[in-house]
Order: sequence, then C-alpha cells, then structure tokens
Amino acid sequence: MIQRIQTLWLLIASALAFTTLKTSFFSGNFMVDNSKQFRHFTAMDNTLLTVLTIVVALAALVAVFLYKDRKLQMRVVSAAMVLSILNLVYYYFQTRDFVPADWAFDLTALIALAVPFFLFLATRGIYRDNKIMKSLDRLR
Repeated sequence: MIQRIQTLWLLIASALAFTTLKTSFFSGNFMVDNSKQFRHFTAMDNTLLTVLTIVVALAALVAVFLYKDRKLQMRVVSAAMVLSILNLVYYYFQTRDFVPADWAFDLTALIALAVPFFLFLATRGIYRDNKIMKSLDRLR
C-alpha cells in the first residue's frame, strides 16, 4: 500500500482538498445592501462547496485503502476527479456574486487546481498496476 506511488498521490490530493476548506479561492468586493464589502471566498462560505470538497477529500483518503480491489479504487478515484472538476466549475460560477472587475483569484486557488491533477496521477498509477498484474497473470 505505502510503496505504491498512487498512495502518495492520493494522500497529497486528500490533504490539499482538506486545505482548500480554509484557504481562499478568490477575493474581492461583495455587494451587501448596496454597499461593497471586501471578502475572501473559501469553500466554507458555501454549503455545496463544503460538501463537495469534503467528499473529494474523503474519497481520495478511502481510495488509499482500496489497494486490493484496483477496479473499485479506479472507480472511486475517477468519481473523485469528476467531483473535483465540478467543484472548480462551481467555484468559478460563484464569482458572479462579486462586483465585476473588483475581484481576483488568489494564489491559494492553485491548491484547488492541484487536486484533480494529483487524482489524475493516481489514476495513471492504478492503471499501470492493473497492466502489470494482467501481464503477470499471463505468465502464470
């Protein structure tokens, strides 16, 4: 389990997903009662974003322990990757509530962008393990 590279990618993806709960994705002026209010937007500011982020992080963490069933592990990681991309799209659509031209993506948004990347790397590692196991089965 630990000696497989996808375990490392999954642990990094899970840690980064949990980190996005507290780090801001973008910041800017938000309209409240016809007055501008500067605000940092995090996943904790929206219930759907919070749930999606926690589900992605837990799916990556659970996938680490599914190393004996690579098919199921591949499905869980693929679903987590799709949810992570949907999470990013939903983050982007939340910028409409901010005053146009008065907001900017924060540098910590790169953390949220890295989650699907590490899930993709884990998927590649699981796929390679499947190929190795199939070739070993042919040799027997």
